[in-house]
Amino acid sequence: MVATPDAAARRHDRLQRKMSSRHLTMISFGGVIGTGLFLSSGYTISQAGPLGTVLAYAIGALLVYLVMLCLGELSVAMPWTGAFHVYAKELIGPGTGFVVAVLYWLTWTIALGSEFTAAGAIMRHWFPTTPVWMWAAIFIVVVFASNVFSVRVFAEAESWLAGVKVFAIIAFIVLGTLAIVGIIPMTDGSPAPGLGGLIRDGIFPNGFGAVLTTMLTVNFAFSGTELIGVAAGETADPSRNIPRAIRTTLVRLTVFFIGSIVVMAALIPWQEAGVSASPFVTVLDMIGVPHAGDLMNIVVVTAILSAANSGLFASTRMLWSLANEGTVPKIVAHTTMRGVPVVALALSMLGGLLALLSSVVAADTVYLALVSISGLAVVIVWMAIAACQFVFRRRWLDAGHSPAELGYRTPGYPWVPIAAFIGSAASCILIVFDPSQRSALYWTVPFVALCYAGHALALRRGWVKA
Repeated sequence: MVATPDAAARRHDRLQRKMSSRHLTMISFGGVIGTGLFLSSGYTISQAGPLGTVLAYAIGALLVYLVMLCLGELSVAMPWTGAFHVYAKELIGPGTGFVVAVLYWLTWTIALGSEFTAAGAIMRHWFPTTPVWMWAAIFIVVVFASNVFSVRVFAEAESWLAGVKVFAIIAFIVLGTLAIVGIIPMTDGSPAPGLGGLIRDGIFPNGFGAVLTTMLTVNFAFSGTELIGVAAGETADPSRNIPRAIRTTLVRLTVFFIGSIVVMAALIPWQEAGVSASPFVTVLDMIGVPHAGDLMNIVVVTAILSAANSGLFASTRMLWSLANEGTVPKIVAHTTMRGVPVVALALSMLGGLLALLSSVVAADTVYLALVSISGLAVVIVWMAIAACQFVFRRRWLDAGHSPAELGYRTPGYPWVPIAAFIGSAASCILIVFDPSQRSALYWTVPFVALCYAGHALALRRGWVKA
């Protein structure tokens, strides 16, 4: 049976549909463009080498494109809040739906704690005598306020925050390109580097295997694109706005990510790249942009607040969806007159504060385990999205429908969902060969098994609905 009856649609459609295609695109940018690009990209360059990093990000962009093609069909056919968690429940099984929701909620909740701390630490660059907790508290209030008034207030705030990041990346790519071709001189007087830096020490200086082992880091940098699916239940005219947002987001993200990586990889010696300083700051210093550190700190603080804003939205909607399904107490699904799930919002923010606390008092135990699990969680969610689209289309055809009846259909079925599933699974498995990331599997596999076992017990005891 295809999971699109009117009764099911009503069950997942109790929030207000106020978001436009522009809002969806900027929310997705808000979740994706953050410290993964502004800071962690330097680590990827140092591991995979210049051209290897470009290749890794190109593969990551292709994988996220395949996943989003799958999500597009599902989101237009079933534009429900909670999206892929509900799809997994309806199309694969209640246990998988629960695991997907918990993993995705945990990902963004853990991110909240680390982002508030990071933003507070950066503010001390300008106000060295102030404590980090004071700035973290201010940002917590700002992000909570952005989410609590209405979905339109949140969407507009996120659009402006994400807009700052987009402008900064475009400016960076333009300035970097001018430096590569010699129009802007290097401050050390060296000649225009061109693109020779991409292969200065060979195509893959650390071997091709290094490209593969960095894929989880690269895929994590693209995580957040799937926020379009989370927001589907609050999108006006989803059959038109969701496909448009997916197309726009994927094209711009590919240009922004790969364009930035090419500039960094061409200008920065790969042995000197890392996470001790933002590669963006390094490049701007190399071409003599005044106050490069201050400018990028402003952008990074904005990026962190934008990611926290989108993250709180995502974790709130996932928790609301669980309550709406009867998996957690119904009170969590309560909404204000403006359609804001305020109880789920408060609980998600509390989860972020607990994550923040664990990073201080149990950084080597509890917090390490949570971060390890959340690092794999998004890619596991991508696997679920691909599997759901495969099952959905098969049921749609078995029910006597044709693909032409779908408002948006994933091209290349069944090969696109199969490739998306295998590619996502491979990036998880490949971290076995990276000692620095291998521990993530040690925590995530038992945690997922525990979630399945806990949900099965709760179903048997009647604590949750099937």
